[in-house]
Amino acid sequence: MAEVRLRVVAGIVSAGLTLGVAELLAAFLGAGSAPLDALGSAVVDHTPDGLREWAIATFGTNDKAVLYLIMCVFALVVAGLAGALERGTRTAGSWLFAGFGVIAAGVAMAQTGVGGALPTVIGVAVGIYTLRVLTHRIDRAAEQPSADGQAGAPDSATTSASLHEISQERTEARTEERRPERRQVLQGLLVAGGLAAVTGIGGRLLGLRRRDVSGERAAVRLPEPTAPAAPVAPGADLRIPGLTPYLTSNDDFYRIDTALIVPQVSKDDWSLRIHGMVDREIRLDWADLARRPVEERLITLACVSNPVGGDLIGNARWLGYRLDQLLAEAGPHPDADMVLSHSSDGWTAGTPLAVLTDGRDALLAVGMNGEPLPVQHGYPARLVVPGLYGYVSATKWVTELEVTRFDRATAYWTRRGWSALGPIKTGTRIDTPHGRKRLAPGRIPIAGVAWAQHRGIRAVEVQIDDGPWQQARLSDEQSIDTWRQWVFGWDATAGPHTIRARATDGTGETQTAERRDVIPDGATGYPSVTVSVG
Repeated sequence: MAEVRLRVVAGIVSAGLTLGVAELLAAFLGAGSAPLDALGSAVVDHTPDGLREWAIATFGTNDKAVLYLIMCVFALVVAGLAGALERGTRTAGSWLFAGFGVIAAGVAMAQTGVGGALPTVIGVAVGIYTLRVLTHRIDRAAEQPSADGQAGAPDSATTSASLHEISQERTEARTEERRPERRQVLQGLLVAGGLAAVTGIGGRLLGLRRRDVSGERAAVRLPEPTAPAAPVAPGADLRIPGLTPYLTSNDDFYRIDTALIVPQVSKDDWSLRIHGMVDREIRLDWADLARRPVEERLITLACVSNPVGGDLIGNARWLGYRLDQLLAEAGPHPDADMVLSHSSDGWTAGTPLAVLTDGRDALLAVGMNGEPLPVQHGYPARLVVPGLYGYVSATKWVTELEVTRFDRATAYWTRRGWSALGPIKTGTRIDTPHGRKRLAPGRIPIAGVAWAQHRGIRAVEVQIDDGPWQQARLSDEQSIDTWRQWVFGWDATAGPHTIRARATDGTGETQTAERRDVIPDGATGYPSVTVSVG
């Protein structure tokens, strides 16, 4: 049993050294070339929609950390199995390592080019060599001859005390003979494990440091807006305990994207190319933007994966350049109807050209809540388009705007069966009270937020149990492109109660009661909370 445990540990530390060496090399060869990163990105790209939405609903913005944890656990299991199977004369474990290497190298090559496979290839070679060395040491330790039977059998005159002494001497001799080999095995495991930790942790930290643009971002001075946003009216934020603030801080703003590793794009290397079905191809760099008028707007963004009553929505003050003006300079062809935006990590979104040119405040944003864009939210530049879900409009780390047609190009999510247009549905959410709390009878505020970007919110109604719908009080409307807060004073009576809410947008359309999943174009239904009073 002890021998099996040693073999399992040998497999794990060999795999750790494989990943560690690959991480160290990836620090110099580029993000995405480390095997776990390459495989993780492939998993994200090929996960079935239902499973992906379950992960987002269950883990929220921690979904990528959970994916890394699952991959690490799976790697440990496979590595332990490889070590248990490996023998000096049977290389089954080494073949498992090689199979992993072929898959990971192929995925990395497809994502980042031929050079992207090198970290995996070299890391697997080091791992196989380490496994073979450790296996040979374990084999030698297991093959040490036993001291039993080497001495002659005791004669009949041997006393029981003598038998005990002989047995003890044989045990000590056996242990003494095996000790050097076992010591070599343990030393090898410790050295390999130490190297795995140093290369893995060191490589990851070195890679993050080499690519990190947070210091550059901190030094960026945003231009003063030529058209600043209106100050937030006092009545736009009701400031009720438990109610989401009107403006969402950068730290609290939701993040949902396919980037397993947050892209690190320097403003000095960044450029935006506008091309395709245009009269003139345009390329803008950071210095070009500085010479253009910049606007500031309040806009609420929402994720299509937001469930009924969910929190994948946020409102911020954005600073940026009007997309309709940038596109006009390029001169889109009359038969073009879509803009395919490209992210630096290869992600794409298809946005109706008509939406980007109908006068709404669609921006190439560079600032968020008075700061340069946070790196995880698209630094140095991203798209912000009111009225559309983010999967068809809110491209982060944007580098290209390709003017084309819906019948000629498909974006990342539309290739996977999601709706091509993605207009935001009228919705609302109950922030307080929470169903987990027991409430005291009496006057209780029921409050939340409602949204229908680019249409505005006309009314919110609240229903207690199966009673009549009653009007809630709305906050002042700051902009039709942002959410509105609402509150309803409820005289709570003892017992269990179910609270529902519904919103009506600026066109007079009330959100539907029909419950639908987020796939293919956003969830529908009334949010509800069940509370206990008394």
